[in-house]
Amino acid sequence: MAKTNGRRTIKTDFLARVEGEGAMRVVIRDGSVDDVELRIYEPPRFFEAFLRGRSFMEAPDITARICGICPVAYQLSACNAMEDAFGITVDGPIRHLRRLLYCGEWIESHALHVFLLHAPDFLGYESAPAMARDHPELVAQGLELKKAGNQVMTVVGGREIHPVNVRVGGFYRAPSRRELLTLVAPLERAREIALDTVRLAASLPCPELELDHELVALRQEGEYAIERGRIVSSGGRDFTPREFDEHIVEEHVERSNALHAGLVDGTTYLVGPIARFNLGFDELTPLARGAAADAGLVPPSRNPFRSIVVRSVELVHACDEALRLISAYEPPDRPFVDVEPRAAAGFGATEAPRGLLWHRYELDEEGTILDARIVPPTSQNQRAIEHDLRWFVERYADLPDAELGLRCEQAIRNHDPCISCATHFLELEVDRR
Repeated sequence: MAKTNGRRTIKTDFLARVEGEGAMRVVIRDGSVDDVELRIYEPPRFFEAFLRGRSFMEAPDITARICGICPVAYQLSACNAMEDAFGITVDGPIRHLRRLLYCGEWIESHALHVFLLHAPDFLGYESAPAMARDHPELVAQGLELKKAGNQVMTVVGGREIHPVNVRVGGFYRAPSRRELLTLVAPLERAREIALDTVRLAASLPCPELELDHELVALRQEGEYAIERGRIVSSGGRDFTPREFDEHIVEEHVERSNALHAGLVDGTTYLVGPIARFNLGFDELTPLARGAAADAGLVPPSRNPFRSIVVRSVELVHACDEALRLISAYEPPDRPFVDVEPRAAAGFGATEAPRGLLWHRYELDEEGTILDARIVPPTSQNQRAIEHDLRWFVERYADLPDAELGLRCEQAIRNHDPCISCATHFLELEVDRR
């Protein structure tokens, strides 16, 4: 941080408590914000290139390696896209198992973020270990919640990180009802912790900030959209994953190794828990809706600093939904639907914990991947995060540099960015002279 001739530069070269590597730079000149940058400098990872020439059956396992926190999101987005290309529908117990697996991922990811990455910001600690010295019960609760989510992923997905049981058309093996019943006790306990978490999160002090971004999320009538749905927005947009490119465009900016996304009319938009909550509140389980209302959280709710409360409400929903799915479960006759490859393009989208995740694949008649494109939530949120930073700094520029820098980092962590996920656009030009 430096001051020269009325100019203050607040710089963080390495953002802590986010997944991946990124930096922040804010320049204030004569009390006005001159420049705001979220710099994503983690090298591109070229997953789209890895997929070219591979069988469609390999896509769920390859894309899962993009992220160790939300592998299921990548697996099921890939499956949705392949099934769209081949004209098959997965429903009944197989789809319910997918939704259950996704609930497990939401539980473990939200628990990690709420307790270990975000709570220290609100309670004044530099890290979760530092917070644990004074609040060991909070960290213990977070770890218990995360463990419950991991158990769901192990039973349904085959292991807790990068599940191995997911395939295009369903699963390699369907768990028995007895296996799923082993999850009931830990999920009931997790639901109790999640309800306490909503109350805790609602009590945390936060700045007053109202976003004006357009909100974008999946919407599925009759259920809180997780693993399928149409793409809708607070501005009245409503389209299928196949129509994604007609509404959303990406562009490269020099400071970022990830593409910036915006709506075709230039509007900045936001994906993630805030968007889901506002666009799908009525589809939350009654218990989750009640917990939100008791916490004073009802739509419209556009303060990104309250995203920790929204994630806590989604924890309640995921635990409640997982228990409902287990209660109603009857093993399918076969764990997967047969797939006949054909030359086609397929499109799929799901709601990763951090927001909308979109996949597109072009395949030949044998199901070999000719081209792949993946648009993760963090790359979509980069513009919105920078807008949040600018808004925040404009109103709190009188804070001391150290405190303002920490608050800016918190403003970034509100969105739980997964920077590694964001860095796999593919345009590469080599100029050797």
